[in-house]
Amino acid sequence: MSKPTVYVETTVIGHIAARQHSDIIVAARQLSSQRWWDLRDRYRLVVSQIVVDECTAGDPSAASGRVSLIANIPVLAVTVAAKQLAEGLILNRGIPATEPRDALHISIAAVNGIQYLVTWNFRHIANAETRPTIEQICRDHGYVPPLICSPDELLGA
Repeated sequence: MSKPTVYVETTVIGHIAARQHSDIIVAARQLSSQRWWDLRDRYRLVVSQIVVDECTAGDPSAASGRVSLIANIPVLAVTVAAKQLAEGLILNRGIPATEPRDALHISIAAVNGIQYLVTWNFRHIANAETRPTIEQICRDHGYVPPLICSPDELLGA
């Protein structure tokens, strides 16, 4: 039996690589992310060029930590099909026009048939109010949407 596929969105990598946060919610998400990461061999992980770009941005020391985490994970390209689906996600109000990278995270996962998209982005990606719209837009474009979830959900916590 093949392993489930998981697109790892940048917020998860950021939570794993960051220094322990003083905010209890963020600290709990960091711990959850690390627990999920420790079990990553259960899955076939992928990232995209968008994740790579986001991980390399910012403080060079912090970026180095993020980049080292994704160093051996296959990188999915930003294809024409992914760009078209991302445009559909924005035009049909699944994702705000101000967040094209979030639309690309979802579209790259969908276009590549990835089963799960793991994220801490509850504002635009793992949003309970917009998730049905996102899923329908993916289906309308001929793709099976990834199951969007947090590391907690993927762990069954």
